[in-house]
Amino acid sequence: MTKSTPTVPPNDLRRLDTPGASALAELMARFEDLQTALRCCERLVSELAAGDNEPDEVLIEAIWTTALLSYGRCFSADGAGPALTEGDVSATQSSEEALTWHRVLLQLRDHYADPSANPREKFLVGVTQNPDGTASGVAITSGRQPLVDELTVRQTGAIAFGLSSLVNDRITARQEQVFGEVRESPKAALDKLARLEVAQPDEAEPS
Repeated sequence: MTKSTPTVPPNDLRRLDTPGASALAELMARFEDLQTALRCCERLVSELAAGDNEPDEVLIEAIWTTALLSYGRCFSADGAGPALTEGDVSATQSSEEALTWHRVLLQLRDHYADPSANPREKFLVGVTQNPDGTASGVAITSGRQPLVDELTVRQTGAIAFGLSSLVNDRITARQEQVFGEVRESPKAALDKLARLEVAQPDEAEPS
């Protein structure tokens, strides 16, 4: 996002290292995370509606985990810019249950990101007994968590979509603010800033 024509890359690009620029970059990162969560939800709906075919459990878990981690990062206060809040969720959702579901999503994020616990299955060990009550062996049992369902995915996608619009508006406002801070900067001052590489469009091949 620059003040240049969108289809034409700028001739020169200099790095801004100001609080406003850092906050803008953080907003862009949050927007990208929300878009990732949305794309994951779209893919999950498609995978879960595969008809008679059994869903690929590994694929479902991988996509769902990515969606949860991406969504949860938007509410982390560790970045340079302000994190999203429960107030933002309430402001973008008409359903009273949305805030409750948001909290559930953060709990699920912690569950799937737990480095010490298996998120999909819990194992228990028991001793088997002979008819006379003496030990005859050891058995391992497990309780497997069900796959995420389509309703859960759609609810998650609805919240992520609303937050994406909110963050996009904040990006636009912050971009104008940052540009206002450098609009009148002299060339000499801008030339001292570190240069950023700009990808140039491929030259058209001769016909």
